[in-house]
Amino acid sequence: MTSPTATKRVCFQLVVRPELLDEYIARHTPVWPEMLAEIAAAGRRNYSLFLGEGGRLIGYYETDDDEAAQAYLAHSEVAARWEAEMARFFVGLEGRPDQASTPLTEIFHLHDQLAAAQAAAAASENPHENESTAS
Repeated sequence: MTSPTATKRVCFQLVVRPELLDEYIARHTPVWPEMLAEIAAAGRRNYSLFLGEGGRLIGYYETDDDEAAQAYLAHSEVAARWEAEMARFFVGLEGRPDQASTPLTEIFHLHDQLAAAQAAAAASENPHENESTAS
C-alpha cells in the first residue's frame, strides 16, 4: 500500500499531427523558461516526453500530489498561453492538452516489486518476528 505522501508516477499519451511533428519538436527545443518554471512550481519533476512512430507522444512525470499540480497549472496564465499554442498540434483532443491527455495505467515498477519481494523474503525467513507473545 502506498502512503499519501508517496511519489506518484504519471504517464500519458497524446498523438501529434504527423504534418506538424517538426514544428512540435522545435517548440520543445527549448520550452519557454517561464513554462519550465511553472511545471516545477506545480510540483512536477522528472518530466519527459517521448515521441514514437505516427506522432505517438508519451509523457511521464512524478509528483507528490497530482491533483494539486493539475490545479496549479489549470490556473497558471503561463500554462494557459503555452497550452493554447500547443493545442493545434494534437489529433482528437478537446480542450487543453495538459488537462485532456489520456492517462496510462501503471502495471509494473521495478523498484516497488523489488521492495515487495525483499519484504516477502525477509518475512518468510523470520515467520515469527511479527507475532505477539501471550502472557
